[in-house]
Amino acid sequence: MNRLNKKQIITLVRIGISAALLISALLLKNETFRIGLYIASYLVIGYEVLIRSLKNIMHGDVFDENFLMSIATIGAFAIKEYPEAVAVMLFYETGEFFQEYAVEKSRRSITDLMDIRPDYANLLTDDKTITVKPETVRTGDMIIIKPGERVPLDGIVTKGKSALDMSSLTGESLPVDVKPDDTVLSGSINISGMLMLQVERPYNESTVARILELVENTSSKKAKTERIITRFSRFYTPIVVIFAMLLAVIPPLILGYPWRDWIYRALVFLVVSCPCALVLSVPLSFFCALGSASKNGILVKGGNYLEALAKTQAVVFDKTGTLTKGIFKVTAIHPEKLSSHDLLEIAAVAESYSDHPISKSLKEEYMEQIEKSRISEIKEIAGHGIKAVIDGKRVSVGNEKLMEMDAVKWHQCDLAGTIVHVAVDDEYMGHIIISDEIKKDAAQSVYNLKDIGITDISMLTGDSKSAAHHIAMQAGINDVAYSLLPHEKAEYMLKKLESIKGKGKLVFVGDGINDAPVLAGADIGVSMGLLGSQSAIEASDVVIMDDLPSKVPLLIRLSKKTLRIAKQNMAFAISIKLIVLTAGALGIASLWIAVFADVGVSVLAVLNAIRLLKKKV
Repeated sequence: MNRLNKKQIITLVRIGISAALLISALLLKNETFRIGLYIASYLVIGYEVLIRSLKNIMHGDVFDENFLMSIATIGAFAIKEYPEAVAVMLFYETGEFFQEYAVEKSRRSITDLMDIRPDYANLLTDDKTITVKPETVRTGDMIIIKPGERVPLDGIVTKGKSALDMSSLTGESLPVDVKPDDTVLSGSINISGMLMLQVERPYNESTVARILELVENTSSKKAKTERIITRFSRFYTPIVVIFAMLLAVIPPLILGYPWRDWIYRALVFLVVSCPCALVLSVPLSFFCALGSASKNGILVKGGNYLEALAKTQAVVFDKTGTLTKGIFKVTAIHPEKLSSHDLLEIAAVAESYSDHPISKSLKEEYMEQIEKSRISEIKEIAGHGIKAVIDGKRVSVGNEKLMEMDAVKWHQCDLAGTIVHVAVDDEYMGHIIISDEIKKDAAQSVYNLKDIGITDISMLTGDSKSAAHHIAMQAGINDVAYSLLPHEKAEYMLKKLESIKGKGKLVFVGDGINDAPVLAGADIGVSMGLLGSQSAIEASDVVIMDDLPSKVPLLIRLSKKTLRIAKQNMAFAISIKLIVLTAGALGIASLWIAVFADVGVSVLAVLNAIRLLKKKV
């Protein structure tokens, strides 16, 4: 058992004292002393319930479980059922203790993430370090992270080597080695060597700030099932109290039955009717699931999205950065009227102002210093490429759509990868092949989706036909849409949504800035990793923090399990209560059975819910 807080320890002590007093009363023969011990036992364990009930009545909130327990136990004292009155309160508070412990445990699994908030940053100034708040550090500043310290801001390693504990970000326990030029995320812990980092972005845009914002808002959007239970409980308790009053009064008044007998049955009815199991166990199921997801490096922005994921009918993956690593490398250069070096130079100079991964790969391959004064009249055409003037000549660098726009006769290439065509003054100069590597778990992700019954899986990309089919074949995806512009991706999604309307939900998984409209348009948008674009993360409903597509089937499996457990709890609680309510009304069930039915159902429902806290689903 995890360490108990002060309130929980006090509750355990009260339960122990009350139980000891109850047992003593049962063993004594002197009636006066017995009644005194019953009252003492009752007050020790029940005074908080009585006080809460009075406070709620004074604030106009009459009908809750505190009111039901107070009326039931005071009524039992009134008809001299002293042991039952104490037992009802004792077992009720015991059940409440276990429920609170379970809730606290599930809450801790989420709020533990709040520990990633950095307290300070070691800012390097004039060859000395000063301790400052992370919020005051600016982009481009140099910071030092000593062994054992938490990384306060996102940055690039400029000096030093170390291993980082990123378990609080990704859920993975294995440390990650970093060296100069590697990107380091805030929130991770430096395990071994000292690191010098150049800050990439301010604190409010950092990984840790984004995580904390998501965590703080994660429970604000309730699932439909949770909202139904909340509304149900508002009407349920008043109806129960009215029905119990009628049960206590009508048979004695009209049929002449003994008052004591029917008051007792009404008290049984009140105890069994306590809605704790329903009100707590369903929201707790979703809360535990959100905690389990966070342990696995997945942040879900609300229970409503978790519930929707259980109804997934189709999954659409973006290619670059989602199924592939998004790390492009030049793998072939096919010149026409220039040397390979000159063709690469033109492409690299044209792309020199762009931060697109393809642009970076061209500049990395070229390796030489680029004189940006050579280039002018730069025009980036979304989904096509770049047009510019280099050394006084008109240059077009991009895909076949750009070549067709300029009426340039381009050559087809059968090699797998992204093909970058180059034209100078509308004359074709050749093409460069840039390849992206598929992620190691992409194929397993698709297999796992099919294994849980999701066969409608597709991939869309703005890349060429050959590059798209090459990755799709490796991943095991048959439905592929390629050479799509950003607006065409959105149109594809609309058609897909229409085709599965009424059958289930559509999940889109992407990472780039061009994916933001599609993420927002899908039933559930999943962004791949906090290294993805800010706009994609904001537009998505789920954030997978380590870029692993295998987390998608894991999340869907978790959502199905959550909904199944929530429904189990509802069905179990309602059926048991109906059975005991009927037995109580017929005079078969006693207060002892009633309290065991109420507390037992609540505890079993809670234990069923916290099964979701297992790290691996």
